[in-house]
Amino acid sequence: MYKCSMKMANSSHHVSCGLDFCSVPDIRGSLQGASEAGYDFTCFPIVHPRFKREFISGKSKERPGAFTRSDLILAGSDWNNLIVGKLSPYINVDSEDPVVRKHSEEALNQELTYANHLGLPAVMLTLRGNNQINLARIFHSKMQAGSTYQVWVHLPMESPAVAASYYHNSEEELIKLQGDINTWGWWNKFRSVCNFEKKLGLALEVTPDIPPEEEIARWMGEPIKCLVLSTSLFVTNKKGYPVLLRPHQNLIKSFASLDIQVVVRGAIRHGCSKYYQQYLDHLWQSASHTDSLLTYARGYEDYLQCPLQPLMDNLESQTYEVFEKDPVKYNEYQRAIYSALLDRIPFEEKDTKVVVVMVVGAGRGPLVRAALNAAHKADRKIRVYAVEKNPNAVVTLQAQQEELWGDQVTVVSCDMRDWNSPEKADVLVSELLGSFGDNELSPECLDGAQKFLKGDGISIPCSYTSYLCPIQSSKLYNEVRLSKEKDKHALNHFETPYVVHLQNRFQLAPTQALFTFHHPNKDEVLDNTRYKCLSFKIAQDCVLHGFSGYFDTVLYKNINLSIVPETHSRGMFSWFPIFFPIREPVQLQSGNELEVHFWRLCSKKNVWYEWSITKPIPVSVHNPNGRSYTIGL
Repeated sequence: MYKCSMKMANSSHHVSCGLDFCSVPDIRGSLQGASEAGYDFTCFPIVHPRFKREFISGKSKERPGAFTRSDLILAGSDWNNLIVGKLSPYINVDSEDPVVRKHSEEALNQELTYANHLGLPAVMLTLRGNNQINLARIFHSKMQAGSTYQVWVHLPMESPAVAASYYHNSEEELIKLQGDINTWGWWNKFRSVCNFEKKLGLALEVTPDIPPEEEIARWMGEPIKCLVLSTSLFVTNKKGYPVLLRPHQNLIKSFASLDIQVVVRGAIRHGCSKYYQQYLDHLWQSASHTDSLLTYARGYEDYLQCPLQPLMDNLESQTYEVFEKDPVKYNEYQRAIYSALLDRIPFEEKDTKVVVVMVVGAGRGPLVRAALNAAHKADRKIRVYAVEKNPNAVVTLQAQQEELWGDQVTVVSCDMRDWNSPEKADVLVSELLGSFGDNELSPECLDGAQKFLKGDGISIPCSYTSYLCPIQSSKLYNEVRLSKEKDKHALNHFETPYVVHLQNRFQLAPTQALFTFHHPNKDEVLDNTRYKCLSFKIAQDCVLHGFSGYFDTVLYKNINLSIVPETHSRGMFSWFPIFFPIREPVQLQSGNELEVHFWRLCSKKNVWYEWSITKPIPVSVHNPNGRSYTIGL
């Protein structure tokens, strides 16, 4: 089954689909039938649904014989890859009756032990209410003890009590139903008691009535392993085949980007189970995106990466090559330089004046090429200085200077902060921005480089702003929690920002602006430290796992680049967002005010961020004095 998942992650076009069986008289035949119908895995009861066992007292206590089928019926690889085990539905370890609870605990332990013995990739349990604390405790104990299987928690997207509420007129009856209506609340309590275990995932059942859009968005931030689709959701089209209604189609497509699987359950209503699989595969392929960002980012979804430190480290050739493929960024830079050249030299002076353009942090030369192309298009004369500290990239610049650019370009192998330019620049061009705008030390670099810019000179970019947004993502929280390193501070991994292509997350409130920098910096005292407090209004119950960071920049006049979700430059993939984790998840309720404090601090050698929460509960400062993460000057 997980081999199928990996295959799906690579191709990202075909659905990984499972078939659910309520009872399996012939396991081999059922498995073969599902495979012939195109299904990748099956969901079988671990024990016959009617084979109820008694452990303390009762007629079946001394019943002889095995409690379920032998593992010899199938090869080990089939158990390991093709079957999700379902727990017996009568198990109720949270019953108020102590005898029922004890019987259930023994039965549950027996089934989970056997699932571990078989090597099943996952077991599925069904949450039926808000008070499943003992069940959560037992599963947490099993996962802590090293169980090999994943745990799929099956529950409906919308509670049956919601549909039942339409038939209740009494306010008292509606109040009684409130605790049963919010299935996300059931799940949140269960996984919180389980300490957000990584092995815990959702088998989310799509209901006939689709919840509001904001609730669907909240589900999108949960670790969903599969969607469960009842055959009763399908209608028959003109040709007699099963299809979903448009609202359900759109819902399924919105979840397709999360690289999840689908389970079909219920009576076969359209002649053959393969028609459901074929239709879902068609739906999956129609949901595939052609956006260049998604194409580029495929395989990097929710994958934590440490931010680049180009001042301390020299970038590799492959890194330059990836950035240079961006179809948007350098076009916008060229437009900005073109516009600046036209403003700098009027038409009547175009043959007599030469604009001095300095490209600082030239890399392998994409901005030099953009400047030369802009000058050709604007019909203006320019002289270019390409300043680069990486000696390996300078080799590429010098080769292009000799073979293509000639005397029009001067290559300078030097740190821009230490270079003494022979003349002052009309236009200073750089691409020193990181995922958070200033996190690759663009302010410090450009403050040092602006000494060779004319008093009325133009900086491209001329300003940039960082943005912050609270998010919920169990997946990212667990990725951070598991990324411990030896010989580092115990909280190091929770005090380090990560660059990540955010996918499996829920945005808790609209994005807000944080820090802004302008260039050239006209302040008498250059100070790049910053502090700001932001307040976010929480619209529904959720869990805070950290903050996503973005930036936008004004290159020149009205020419912008942005990775802020609301204003993202379409097709641009040079930057993924940044993620600032917090040590412990914070439970938030609808109407709460979330107050976060953010600092950008500097020393002679380093720059670092610190962050803290003061509402609704105070949380201690993360990364004090840069103990876990700094950016080297």
